[in-house]
Amino acid sequence: MEKDATEPEPSRQRSGAVGLMYGEFTDTLDERLRYSVSLTDSALTIQKITSSPGRCKVVFNLTDCVGCRAYREQDGADVAGYFTVFFYPFKRRWMSGGAARQKVEQRFRVALVQDSDANLQEAERWARRIRDASVRQIHRRDGVVYAEVCRPCRVMVLVNPHSGRGQALQLFTGHIQGMLKEAAVPYTLVITEHQNHARELARKADLSQWDALVIMSGDGLLFEVINGLMEREDWEQAIQTPLGILPGGSGNALAASVHHYSQSPPAWNEELLLSCGFLLCKGLVGSMDLVSVHLASKQRLFSFLSLAWGFVADVDIESEKYRHVGAIRFLMGTLVRLASLRVYRGRLAYLPVEDAPKTEANPPPSAPQHRSLCSSLPCQPAPDTSPNHNSRLNHRSVNSNRNTVANASNNAVTAKRPETHADSRTGAPADSLLPGLDQPIPESWTVVREEDFVLVLAMYQSHLAEDLWTAPGAAADDGLIHLFYVTAGISRPALLRLFLAMEKGAHLACGCPHLVYEKVRALRLEPLTPQGMITVDGEMVEYGPVQAQVHPGLARLICG
Repeated sequence: MEKDATEPEPSRQRSGAVGLMYGEFTDTLDERLRYSVSLTDSALTIQKITSSPGRCKVVFNLTDCVGCRAYREQDGADVAGYFTVFFYPFKRRWMSGGAARQKVEQRFRVALVQDSDANLQEAERWARRIRDASVRQIHRRDGVVYAEVCRPCRVMVLVNPHSGRGQALQLFTGHIQGMLKEAAVPYTLVITEHQNHARELARKADLSQWDALVIMSGDGLLFEVINGLMEREDWEQAIQTPLGILPGGSGNALAASVHHYSQSPPAWNEELLLSCGFLLCKGLVGSMDLVSVHLASKQRLFSFLSLAWGFVADVDIESEKYRHVGAIRFLMGTLVRLASLRVYRGRLAYLPVEDAPKTEANPPPSAPQHRSLCSSLPCQPAPDTSPNHNSRLNHRSVNSNRNTVANASNNAVTAKRPETHADSRTGAPADSLLPGLDQPIPESWTVVREEDFVLVLAMYQSHLAEDLWTAPGAAADDGLIHLFYVTAGISRPALLRLFLAMEKGAHLACGCPHLVYEKVRALRLEPLTPQGMITVDGEMVEYGPVQAQVHPGLARLICG
């Protein structure tokens, strides 16, 4: 689109407005078509100049913009400068209802004079103003404190080529690679070669060289990265490295959760990938809770998603044989396990939210040792102006536990809050709410009377899979463990109805007497059935007694 040379200055900035510009351009393919283009601090408006103004106007919200690039064409005879704006607005799906993000490019041709350098400078000025304005228009959720980010940044992208149906690398090159280029995000691609490869890289990497670590895989690869970071001597700084997630596996629970937290319409498969890629390019960083998990062998793990025993763990592990079919493997595994439903004996106890010592999120260090996602300026916390910041913490469980024994005394748990004080033995954060696994349950904990369970599931994200909205009230940084358990006696049809309702987050409204949901800070599970499976973030761990405690805001997550 070429500017009419007889017009005055093609773009102008008004005092007091952020990046307000105006220009008139011709179409790049048809010089008879002319457009007026105006930039405000919230939108880019493009209007075809015709005898019927207003009929051909398109407005793009800058919250949907990931980047803008100025350039010259390869043709040396063309003196024009060009800039292209990349948007990912919500548009209606072709074949079904609802909306999903879809890519839209807008190209403009700048040819004010016969000086190619001057034209390119004008194109660069537009591109810079659009980028700056789009950063200011990043969508933020009420009640969430983000770190402000800017460009350029240096990203390590870890891809597991065998995750899911084995298409993670193709999905990256086909979708994400171009988005990162559009957003001017430089990256280094690392293809993992074996189990725990990512854990080794995270443990040994020079994190001063990286502003973010991004995982393109299922949830298992992020589990490796987090535990690698927590095994470092400088874990307290290392775990502040922003972490990004792109769905490339079967379950993609964290990716689905991040998408959900952005308040976007439901998305699956490649639409979910596009949404997570968009959020990665926008680059907002928020806090994420981690849960410290202790096993009987004294091994300690850090979890970002879930701890499961019984039905859910069985389906997760036993459906591995169906990995080649993708996310449908979980449906197949569910049907197989329903056909031979198991009951497990065990003891379950937990520290309810109302009886726990007050906990606070761990703020990001004011002067991190490594560079943040924003490499040219330190990340600065955006002030929270929402009056309802902590309202979700006050929401009580939907189903109260009618079958528990709550002890009267609260003196057995120290009042010291579980902040990131180092454990003198491991160097990692101390679990001040947990006794030793060989010690009795503190008196302030609640002990579940039943000992026969179909499943026990502790969640700290909203989704257990792309299509399982397991903890509707969960947030990445709510400081809670969302504990679900189903007691023996539930019928197969009733259990199936629960999981079908879970697709829309409606299972808590089913009125099932066997389903109990509690918000807790810590828990202990002691299996009595001699054989079974326990999973942490979908990864099988040793079978036996296990206990866990949440550490609010310990990690950082790229979430919008």
